[in-house]
Amino acid sequence: MSDSAGAEGGRSEAAPNINTRVLFDNPTQTVATENTPEDQVSPAVDEASPSSTSSFEMVDTESVPAPYQEVQPHWFFCRRANDNTSWLPFSREDSDKLERACHAVGDLEDDVVIAVEGERYDVHVKERKRYAVYWEQGPTEVRRCTWFYKGDKDTRFMPYPEDVSKMLEDAYMIAVTLDEWKSKLEFPNGESVILHNPKLIMQYRPIGLQDEWASSPSEQGRPRTVKRGVNNISVEIPDGEPEKVDHLVFMVHGIGPACDLRFRSIIQCVNDFRSASLSLLASHYKRAQQDGEVGRVEFLPVNWHSALHGDATGVDEDIQRITLPSISRLRHFTNDTLLDLFFYNSPTYCQTIVDTVASEINTLHTLFKQRHSEFNGAVSVVGHSLGSLILFDLLTNQRTGSEAREGLPSGEHLHLNCDTLQQTLTRLGLQQYLDTLQAENLDMESLALCQDGDLKDLGIPLGPRKKILNYVRRKWLSQDLKTGAVHLPEGLQAPPPLNSDHDGNQSSGFPMQQSQFHRAQSVTSAVDYEYFDVGIGQVSIDYPQLAFHPQTFFAFGSPIGMFLTVRGLKHIDPNYTFPTCKSFYNIYHPYDPVAYRLEPMLVTEVDLEPMLIPHHKGRKRMHLELKDSLTRMSMDLKNNVLGSLRTAWQSFSRLPVAALPPVDRGDTTIERDHQETQASAAITSSSKREEKSADFWTKILEWPRALHKHYFQAGVCDEAESSVSAEQTEQPEIKVGMLNGGRRIDYVLQEKPIESFNEYLFAIQSHLCYWESEDTALLLLKEIYDKLGVAIEQSHQ
Repeated sequence: MSDSAGAEGGRSEAAPNINTRVLFDNPTQTVATENTPEDQVSPAVDEASPSSTSSFEMVDTESVPAPYQEVQPHWFFCRRANDNTSWLPFSREDSDKLERACHAVGDLEDDVVIAVEGERYDVHVKERKRYAVYWEQGPTEVRRCTWFYKGDKDTRFMPYPEDVSKMLEDAYMIAVTLDEWKSKLEFPNGESVILHNPKLIMQYRPIGLQDEWASSPSEQGRPRTVKRGVNNISVEIPDGEPEKVDHLVFMVHGIGPACDLRFRSIIQCVNDFRSASLSLLASHYKRAQQDGEVGRVEFLPVNWHSALHGDATGVDEDIQRITLPSISRLRHFTNDTLLDLFFYNSPTYCQTIVDTVASEINTLHTLFKQRHSEFNGAVSVVGHSLGSLILFDLLTNQRTGSEAREGLPSGEHLHLNCDTLQQTLTRLGLQQYLDTLQAENLDMESLALCQDGDLKDLGIPLGPRKKILNYVRRKWLSQDLKTGAVHLPEGLQAPPPLNSDHDGNQSSGFPMQQSQFHRAQSVTSAVDYEYFDVGIGQVSIDYPQLAFHPQTFFAFGSPIGMFLTVRGLKHIDPNYTFPTCKSFYNIYHPYDPVAYRLEPMLVTEVDLEPMLIPHHKGRKRMHLELKDSLTRMSMDLKNNVLGSLRTAWQSFSRLPVAALPPVDRGDTTIERDHQETQASAAITSSSKREEKSADFWTKILEWPRALHKHYFQAGVCDEAESSVSAEQTEQPEIKVGMLNGGRRIDYVLQEKPIESFNEYLFAIQSHLCYWESEDTALLLLKEIYDKLGVAIEQSHQ
């Protein structure tokens, strides 16, 4: 009942076996009555003492009660985070599936597994456990809930354990049937539940019972509200997800295990992003959803941090041995987060990171296809921070063609110089693992398909695993060179064995087989170096191949531009594209300290402003519109003021000259007459100048009134429209290379009004804002469904 009875805080594992005694006033009577809907209890009722039961009595004015009806159950699952436990409801669709399976399982020995929450979780009905499908997560408890309680300080109702709920339901049924209330359920620990009437059921705890959750003896005796059925409690039951999946997106995180300021994992952040996309689909693609044209987009997290910092690499232990003991928390944060940047620039750990990302994506893709056999949509990838750089390097090293995606040359299944498994292990000095590999029916061909995790599962230590994989990789590369399976980029020929330039210095050719191997390893990728000035500067590792061709690559808060510049890359040829991915978007927040642009590396002759991502409600944020309006008004005001001043100065300072006929140089008579006329007018010129000077200053004083009339009453609208139309006509359509199919690449979010007050204060938050950004999610949905021929509906919010 309470926490000592196994229900406080929803801690299911703390619930003991409850042996209760149900005391009823007249258990032999049989009168059919019915329950009425239970209402919330007023605060005055909650504060009554346990002994004053008469104060809780409510007179039932109905003369004929309705018959008893069985309570409708709803299924909940437990979520624990930071020592806090909460119970969340399944959607009505999932709850109905679990309820039907619960009735169907009966006394069957085998458990029934039901896929819930978009088939991302499996619920074992008999075991009452929920297991994650696509990521590592401990099982969580599942309950079939019918009765709930809430204390004074509880924010939400908590479900009772199923056995306690059954006892409460039985007591309630008897009280309704006999029409005898004040029924009391007593528990061995002294707690009790009293059914005062159908609308009022309270849980009491003895005053002397010690409880770690109560801060004073008076609070220990305060009753708790008990409710029957999920319809009588305030809980938000989520809507079910559409079964049809239109698109699959893999999301790769950046440095560190936490992805936002709340130190949540990539799994939780992707869950938020998925929820935002579902709400946006319901609001911006409502008609298409009703017509069945739109289902949903599935987002799956890709976690590589745990593999890098796990026991397999041992890097955390090595770093810990050399870490100073001072400022331990800061050093732990540095070792666990910031060092990922340095690990990625190390060939050893870069190989581990890239292998983990590619293997995880391929594994998730295969598992998703198995669980959604009807899925025939496209797949995209998303990378945040360092994750975007990992995907960029991975996508630039993909090979086209089916045999490249398989990772093996067609018809050549890695003979590896015809060495047998025994000969290979003998050459490496690892004969002791021959029986282990042969027990799994592994030969050289299957060994070449193994990854580090496969050999680790066989119990082979890290050192021997690295020797085996390195040997197989080297033999594979040399075999590819002999068979011509290595696809060299256009314009890049294989180096000759020995070459010397005209100065007698050795050129890029490699004189030894070992050097030839390193050269071959660096060109096994399909990077078209002819599009770059000095090469891409990637770490020389073996980049794995993805099992599919991504449709679009989205980068969130990406440092790709900075890393390419640091690697020595100054310019990317506009004709360059990823070998297997034809669309690329660089999305960033204007205050993100980690984000860099990419368009200036493609288009150097034009200074392009990034594309502004529209607000998900269909317009600019108000402070940005005000800022633009003030900027435009100030420019118009400046232009009008300068123009009016120039016109006024020219008109006021220029003295009037009489219109005279043209004068020939030889006509001395006319010239002399003109001089006489000027002499005769010299007498009155001074007085005219004084009058003109007075008129000039009079008009100067009246000029602001004329300016106000000209600009604010007559000309402001016309000139604003003309300036906007001029901007639209003067801005030509510019193709920004083929990295995104000729479309723009850099897209910037609109900062919030509070963020514009101090950009430094919100810098870190700006780098972590993408997971909850509805504007970002809508941009992804628009790109995905535009290619499916489904147009977005304009929001009228």
